[in-house]
Amino acid sequence: MDLSHWLWLATAAYAIHMIEEFMLEWRDWARAVIGLPVDWPDFYIANGVVVVLGIVAANLAAVALGFAGLMLINAIFFHIAPFIWTRGRFSPGLFTALLLLIPVGAACYWVAHEAGVLTPARIAGSLLLGAALMATPVILLRIKGRPYFRQA
Repeated sequence: MDLSHWLWLATAAYAIHMIEEFMLEWRDWARAVIGLPVDWPDFYIANGVVVVLGIVAANLAAVALGFAGLMLINAIFFHIAPFIWTRGRFSPGLFTALLLLIPVGAACYWVAHEAGVLTPARIAGSLLLGAALMATPVILLRIKGRPYFRQA
């Protein structure tokens, strides 16, 4: 399989990850554990955008590894690390982070390496893009309650 195939698989893996998060009440966990003022509509929009980004990544090589980076950053910093920091408190999405996001995200990097297109600059760029994509909704959720951003 080439990188495009892996990115289609990554998009499907992320969709399954979103089902686990939704069914196991990720919103309530995010509010209690990381203090993120998230509501379900925020979750729907942010994750809908992630699926669109996966589709774009599968079709546009320039952002391909950014999606893989987003998957790895999500798995590590939003599921595995909080599980460790909270001494075993379950993070909705942890199962699919371990079983899907990490292996498929890593496979995307491996396929790029095998194709001879993985360079240190591409790794850094993809992780920076993934971090920026992951941080965007978190930052927006944190600032939306400030007076300047209120629309009422």
